[in-house]
Amino acid sequence: MEKVQRLNLINSISGYKSANLIGTQSENSSNLAVFSSVVHLGSNPPLLGMICRPATVPRHTLQNIESNGYYTINHITESMHQRAHYTSAKFEEEVSEFEACDFQEEYKTDFLAPFVKESPVQIGMEWVENIPIKVNGTLLIVGEVAQLYFEEGMQEENGELDLNYGKVVGISGLNAYHQVNKIAHYPYARPTEVPNFEDSDS
Repeated sequence: MEKVQRLNLINSISGYKSANLIGTQSENSSNLAVFSSVVHLGSNPPLLGMICRPATVPRHTLQNIESNGYYTINHITESMHQRAHYTSAKFEEEVSEFEACDFQEEYKTDFLAPFVKESPVQIGMEWVENIPIKVNGTLLIVGEVAQLYFEEGMQEENGELDLNYGKVVGISGLNAYHQVNKIAHYPYARPTEVPNFEDSDS
């Protein structure tokens, strides 16, 4: 296949992915970058991972995380996606994507990385380790949740966040953004409680 067509195909086959802005701080500037690879790694301790491409060119997000050990994960919403996408442009290190893409920096308590004020879910992360993926030179960045803020009204009785309430979007491929709607919510699956699917209309 032609290179770009193959690239787009392989990037889209994994399906819908989370859409987040990663906020970091260098000595001279704040940094903001869109990521679609944030994944849950564990609840106790609360760990999240994300994939960083090979450091064959300057990776300001990676450099800042390794330098000061802190970063933020901020959900992208329907009103943010265009501005969020353009944080992926190759700005010079001294240029803040917050300013270039019209986002507001928000600093909370003594946390050493900026949050995105417009985001309904803001997660302050403390860096734990990088795990190299040898086959292609990427890194799995592992961090622990140190602070968590979310919009009032988003949390459901069982503790989960209603992402529809916050108008959070998803990503497919490299540059397609999607509205995501909840279609069902099921109980914890137990072998003794599996429905008879032959009698079900769904």
